[in-house]
Amino acid sequence: MSITEKNIDLNSLEKEIYRQCNEYGRELLKSILSELDEKIMLERDRRVYRHKGKRKTVLKTIMGEVEYERSIYESKDENGNKNYIYLLDEALGFESVGFISGMLAEKIAEASCEMSYREAAKTVSALTGQSISHTGTWNVVQELGEKLDDKEQQAAQLAKQNRGKGKAETKLLFEEQDGVVLKLQGKDRKKLGKNAEMKIAIAYTGAKKTGKKRYNLEGKVACANFEYIDRFFARKEGVIAETYNIDEIEMRIVNGDGADWIKHSITDDNVHYQLDTFHRNKAVLQHVTEPEMRKIIFNLLYSGQIEPLLRVIEGYAECTQDPKEKENYLSLLKYFQNNKAGLLSYKRRGIELPQPEVGIEYRGCGAMESNVYSIIGHRMKNRRANWSINGGNNLARLLTLKATGRLVDVLSGLVPATLPTQYTEQVETVLSAAKVPQHIGKGYNGFSHGAILVRQKWMKYFLGLNPFC
Repeated sequence: MSITEKNIDLNSLEKEIYRQCNEYGRELLKSILSELDEKIMLERDRRVYRHKGKRKTVLKTIMGEVEYERSIYESKDENGNKNYIYLLDEALGFESVGFISGMLAEKIAEASCEMSYREAAKTVSALTGQSISHTGTWNVVQELGEKLDDKEQQAAQLAKQNRGKGKAETKLLFEEQDGVVLKLQGKDRKKLGKNAEMKIAIAYTGAKKTGKKRYNLEGKVACANFEYIDRFFARKEGVIAETYNIDEIEMRIVNGDGADWIKHSITDDNVHYQLDTFHRNKAVLQHVTEPEMRKIIFNLLYSGQIEPLLRVIEGYAECTQDPKEKENYLSLLKYFQNNKAGLLSYKRRGIELPQPEVGIEYRGCGAMESNVYSIIGHRMKNRRANWSINGGNNLARLLTLKATGRLVDVLSGLVPATLPTQYTEQVETVLSAAKVPQHIGKGYNGFSHGAILVRQKWMKYFLGLNPFC
């Protein structure tokens, strides 16, 4: 690359600076890991862990691959069998996702939520300047997904024992549930068939206005899984109890399309079920072709005359001579009878609702169709994608966290890789700009005294230029 005062290739310059900053970061991380390994070696219990030399390994990070050596130790179990362990790996939690740093694992997870594993691997590889295969990307997602499953299972058990850890308080909680049919592959396809329904549930406290005609769901949590009703219900309750203080919830509104598994959430008189208006109206338009009859049905619905509505549909089914039309009316009648308690929206039933918090509105339910696509559909449906049950569940857990804005925070807790305080302070000291104010007004230009490693002549030349006006 050529740089002169008249011609500066800014793109190439940016890439070179980025490369050298990553190189510096890798050297710094290698130094810290080596120092920490030495400290662990000196402070270990020598009676339990016998030092057996050092082995090289490579840690993949967002700065690139960091090659370093760490000590291996021999220990014996209760039966006298020899075991070998790397205490540094154990201390940093590297065994959780292999030799991939927590931050890189987060980037892989984020990319995998938006694109195929192959495309995610290419994107992350281009960002970090290292080779990450689509198989490696898949492995990271499975590892994280399994850890999230353990976390959700534990939350479900605590919720069942009424020991949820949720702190958020609300008097009214909205729940919406639906399913999306996904294609299966491999052994699961042979065992369960070509397709399986993934169940999705969201819960929120209301809607907050963010624009002239735009609202966002407030306090949204979500979960998704292929599993059967009882286990999914327990998982859903665990996810809710992890965020909300269940003891403070006085009422729940459950919105669904009429599927039997959704009604499993109706546990007592404080849970009010309503048939999703989109699916309710769609059923009328699908089964009734005569405009005048549609008008009569909708008038009875919106006026809350449920018994007359059912009698009218039944009467038309008996009177018609067309077998197909008769079948449609009977199908609509059965659908409405099975969801009789939920035909009226919660707002039309005269239910006394708790007062919403400031800035929160109670709007009509119906956000689930959009959430089915934004949480699961856009990534897992179509695209010629096929899933195993476990693989689909693992990715779905990441997708629900991303959709609720909690992906990074939760993953940070799963792959801690925490350095002791003294090493954190060492990094902050090296990267600190605290001394800059001491040079202001004394001819210091902030460029020629930089702490970044400068090995190229063109770089020294550029950093020695006067600041641009």
